Order: sequence, then C-alpha cells, then structure tokens
Amino acid sequence: MPFRNNLRTVSMSRKKKPDEHENLERWLVSYADFITLLFAFFVVMYSISSINEGKYRVLSDSISSAFTGQATAIKPIKMGEPIKTPITSVVNQPASESVARPPARASAADLPNLGDEQQARELGSVADAVDSGLKDLIAQDLISVKRDKGWVEVEINTSILFGSGSAGLQPAALPVLRTLAKILGEKKYNVQVEGFTDNLPINTDVFPSNWELSAARAASVVRVFADQGVSPQRLMAIGYGEHRPLLDNSNEANRKKNRRVRVVILPPGKEARDAQSQARMFD
Repeated sequence: MPFRNNLRTVSMSRKKKPDEHENLERWLVSYADFITLLFAFFVVMYSISSINEGKYRVLSDSISSAFTGQATAIKPIKMGEPIKTPITSVVNQPASESVARPPARASAADLPNLGDEQQARELGSVADAVDSGLKDLIAQDLISVKRDKGWVEVEINTSILFGSGSAGLQPAALPVLRTLAKILGEKKYNVQVEGFTDNLPINTDVFPSNWELSAARAASVVRVFADQGVSPQRLMAIGYGEHRPLLDNSNEANRKKNRRVRVVILPPGKEARDAQSQARMFD
C-alpha cells in the first residue's frame, strides 16, 4: 500500500504545471510599430513639401493659359507677377497686386490717342531721357538704346544685373533700374521686359533649364519697376531662354552679349510688338 501511495503522489506531481511567467515587455512591440509609422509619416510629409519651384512656375503658367484661353505665337514663358523664388526683392509688393494679370490698356483719360508723328516724338523723348540718365553705361557698351516709331528698346547686359546662374539682382543693378523706373513712371506706356541667356545648360532645383532662368530674371526686373512706382498693370515679363541669341554662342565674348535683359517701352493700347517687328530683330 505505501508503494501505491507513492506512485499516486508521483503521478499527481507530474500533472501539476508550473505557473507561466507573464511577459511585461510586450508593449515594446506596439511602441516600436508606432515609432516606425510616425517616422514614415514625417518622411512623406517632408517629401511632398519639397517643391521644384521652377517646374511649379511652368505648371502655373500652363494652367493660367488653359483657363484664360490666351496663347502667343512665339510661346514664351510669361509671368504677370513673379511667383516667390529666391530672388532679391527691394520692397515686398502688397498682396492685392500679387495676382498675375495681363497689362491693362491705358484709357483715354490716361493719355489721349496720339498720331504716328506725335507718338514717335513722345517715344523719342523717352529714349532721350534714357540716353541722358544712363550715358555712362551706354558709353561702356553695357546698355544700348534703340528707337522705332512704335517702340523704344533698352538692352542691358546681365553682367551688371545678375551673378552667374542667378536671378537675384546685384546691388549695382538697383541704381540702373531705379533710373529706368523713374522715367517709365512718368509716362503711361506699357513695359515689356524680356530675359535672354546663352546656350550653356543649367539644371538646378530652382532653374531646371534656361527657360526658367530667363523668365525669373525678367520677373526680377519687373518687381523692381513695380516697387519703384510703375503700375503693375502695365508690366509684362517674358523669358526667351537661349533661343533668341544676338550672336552665335561659339565663344565667351558672344555668350556674354547674349546674356541680356531687354526693356521694351510700348505706347498705350499696344501690349506687344507685332510679329513682323520681332522677326526683324532676330534676322
């Protein structure tokens, strides 16, 4: 009998299972998953916040053209008011003027309709004022002034306006542009600012191509004119990139002359030079 009792005791002791130890660190698994998801969320937020501003400018212009139904024969990049880019601005423009709009035609109250001869005389007086105000730079062949009965053209070499590959104005450029702005502010003429580059390629986060660089440079000049009192409704910025050179880009001297900004002064009611006049400029 004692032997049987011992067997029963051994059998019962084998059936008894030890208590399982509770894992108190299981929360670390959930916490690690949460941290991983949070990290992924911030990575996604950062990636969508990094916008290529040059491509955004082109997209914005394309959308604007689609809704307004306006198109140009030469298909330049046009910007009524420049989108914010790393461009040096003298004075912040009021928000009410930041919406892109085409230059408004001057009304009869602003300036009466002029005959061809009187209009030519008025434009001649503008050209004379530019010649007088910028005679030193004209003598150095950094600025040229061309006259026509329908427009006045002021061409500025970008060496006095911008650094290489940049659309930010250099300090030396501000007196030149302020002098022009003062002359333009006294008249009710429309102003077309055109940017040109050489054919050296550029591909940065801000300027994917010379199209964006030339348009941004033109817009930078337009912004100074607006800040100095020229009505934004009379201003237009156009980028031609490398596609309208004065000379072939075979050497540095020619490329320097091709890098330029052209300010075209047009009489009231005329928002752009006709296609034939533009074609003659590049023949």
